[in-house]
Amino acid sequence: MTGTELIAKERQRQIEEEGWDTQYDDGHPAGDLAVAGACYAFDVAGFVLIAKDCWPWGKEWWKPTPNDSMRQLVKAGALIAAEIDKLQRQRGSK
Repeated sequence: MTGTELIAKERQRQIEEEGWDTQYDDGHPAGDLAVAGACYAFDVAGFVLIAKDCWPWGKEWWKPTPNDSMRQLVKAGALIAAEIDKLQRQRGSK
C-alpha cells in the first residue's frame, strides 16, 4: 500500500474501532488533532521531548510506536487528515 492508503486505512480504523468519528473530532479544540499528529511525527524525527511536551491530551493517550516509525507516521497522518476533514466540515457550514 502507498502511504496515502495506509493513512486512509488507519483513519477508518480510528473511526470504526476507536469510535473517533466526525462528531468526536468536532468536539476537540481547533488544531488539537493536527498537534497530536505533529507530536507523533516529531517523535519519529528524534524530537522526543518536544513530542511529549506538545501532546494535547492526557499521558494515557500518548501511544508512540518507537520500534515502528512507519506505523507512527501513519497515525500522525491519520490525525492530520482528521483535522483537515474537520476544517472542511466547518467551511461547509458557513
